[in-house]
Amino acid sequence: MKPTPRDQNSCHGITRRSFLSDTGMGFTGLALGAMLFKDGIARADGSAWRPPDGRPHFAPRAKSVIWIFLCGGVSHLESFDVKPELNTFAGKSIADTPYKDVVKTEGKDVVGANPAHGNRKVLLPLQTGYKAYGKSGLVVGDWFQNVGECADDLAVVRSLWTIHNDHGAQLTWQTGRHPRELEHPTLGSWVAYGLGAMNENLPEYVVLGVPTGDCCGGAFTHGAAYLGPEYGGVRLNADSKKPLAFLKPPDAISYEEQAGNLGLLGKLNHLAGVDYPDDKNLRARIKSYEMAFQMQTSIPETLQFEKETPETRSLYGLDRRECKAFGEQCLVARRLVERGVRFVQLFHGGGGGGDWDAHSEIKSNHTKLAAEVDRPIAGLLKDLKQRGLLQDTLVVFGTEFGRSPGAEGTGRDHHPQAFCAWLAGAGIRGGTTYGATDEIGFHAAVDRRYVTDIHATVLHLLGLDSRALEIPGRKRLEMDHGAKIREILA
Repeated sequence: MKPTPRDQNSCHGITRRSFLSDTGMGFTGLALGAMLFKDGIARADGSAWRPPDGRPHFAPRAKSVIWIFLCGGVSHLESFDVKPELNTFAGKSIADTPYKDVVKTEGKDVVGANPAHGNRKVLLPLQTGYKAYGKSGLVVGDWFQNVGECADDLAVVRSLWTIHNDHGAQLTWQTGRHPRELEHPTLGSWVAYGLGAMNENLPEYVVLGVPTGDCCGGAFTHGAAYLGPEYGGVRLNADSKKPLAFLKPPDAISYEEQAGNLGLLGKLNHLAGVDYPDDKNLRARIKSYEMAFQMQTSIPETLQFEKETPETRSLYGLDRRECKAFGEQCLVARRLVERGVRFVQLFHGGGGGGDWDAHSEIKSNHTKLAAEVDRPIAGLLKDLKQRGLLQDTLVVFGTEFGRSPGAEGTGRDHHPQAFCAWLAGAGIRGGTTYGATDEIGFHAAVDRRYVTDIHATVLHLLGLDSRALEIPGRKRLEMDHGAKIREILA
């Protein structure tokens, strides 16, 4: 059979794939170029947009973040913004107190708020005691006595507000956006995208605990959206026997055989990458295979609690039934940042709307849940400090919104108009309170701050400028960027 004549301008035996493979040493050249670029040896046209090179934009104060999130809405009124006036006027409607005009100052920012409804509710007294701690005299509710002992390391922000009146606010805390807008990166994914990994054997963004339910953000609360799946959080169990699905290699396959198999798979994926250079899912798949192989050794070692002293395990509450589970998460968080993980996200009370959603029996609800987290969180702060890690690690404690001053039977309703969070560690001025609510904790009244101001503060301490991370064609609002809270910085 006569061969088909070739176009006179074509090159015999050269395909697009082989051309790209041979030019610049193929993917070896591309990889080398990327490494040289990251090391500052190669430079592209300064006028063109470039993805992050893993370097901070300015001198950072922090290397890692431990992001603690309590699902369901913790009462600010009985934790870190205690309001004794609730005891003074307990049982009275807001309309019958000197604070009857408080609800009339309702801002238009909060979705679903009903000032008239709030005015009719009777005030519920404080459901726990409180006391002042440390040289700073920070007043903390008795549910968080152990964290109170760390008062002089904390910067409490008491004037937060959020845009959503329901549990979609769980997603808002992570991304800054309304839950109708799912395709927005979380703070953890921005950090992973901007700075990359410090340890090639561990993910740069790790998620511990049960995240919020699908009703309220689900996987989007630790996802990367348009940044690509390679920057999303990797879920890990604080269990040395089963830390990650499919982590343990098959018994019948040796390390060398598995390395060979993954090597071949990597070559095939890289070949596919020639034809699909912009496929984010493919890039993430390649990265996941390579990372999974490394994690077979690094993750089990990270979870070896038996290497910790009995004193350390007790510090985190591992010897107490009620706080063992969350204590293990906090201890894993410390071991992860110690090994160079950039962002560790801890969930407590996840699934559905969240365990902290105390519409009834708030006293028993918060008493039980606080007992699970108070000692472990305090243990984490103390352990980081005694190891010299707190100077490089930023710890953030937050929730989706506060709870209402008015009673909902024996509980408190959702309250997006005011709530609080605290930060500790790298670059934070400890023993500080910022902002204020009114006397019954209804509104963020002084120095109001939206949730992305917390994001902006975290990014600033990591040496990142969120505007420099923007991707062409992906519109971000001014509110998305937030503004750092200068007054709590050391």
